[in-house]
Amino acid sequence: MSSNQLNRRDFVKIVTAFLGSIMAAMVGIPAVFYLISPAFRKQEAQSWVSVGPLENYPVGIPTPFSFTRTTVNGWEKTVNSYGVFILRKDEDQVRVFSNICTHLACHVSWHADLQHYVSPCHDGHFDIEGNVVKGPPPRPLDEFTTKVEDRNLSILYPPFKRS
Repeated sequence: MSSNQLNRRDFVKIVTAFLGSIMAAMVGIPAVFYLISPAFRKQEAQSWVSVGPLENYPVGIPTPFSFTRTTVNGWEKTVNSYGVFILRKDEDQVRVFSNICTHLACHVSWHADLQHYVSPCHDGHFDIEGNVVKGPPPRPLDEFTTKVEDRNLSILYPPFKRS
């Protein structure tokens, strides 16, 4: 037998290694893609949230509204709850303010007797338009961009910071 000839044992080793490599690739490549694909998903930075018909919100009275947003970061799924105050100025003009104080991120509440939004953290006060009246908050309440289509109100998340 010549030294360049492939014997049966070496042939079986080569074929077994080749078939094993193909099977490993068929299982391994999809598994690796499955594990790393969440890192490449793009998150939506902004989205419109429907808050219902304008008729649900009386003119001149800040009305609370809550909504949730779900975000997925890789394998982690997070559900956050948000609150806003919807101030309907007249039949078509609406302003929507975040219920988060700009000082320490405490939740503000509307006090009709004072005509202020009041934060329990350090007694921050905001007027009906969300402007700072008293206390340590450094800026007005954040405001949401709004749109009205077919008498239904939607807000653009996230809110923008007013100065």
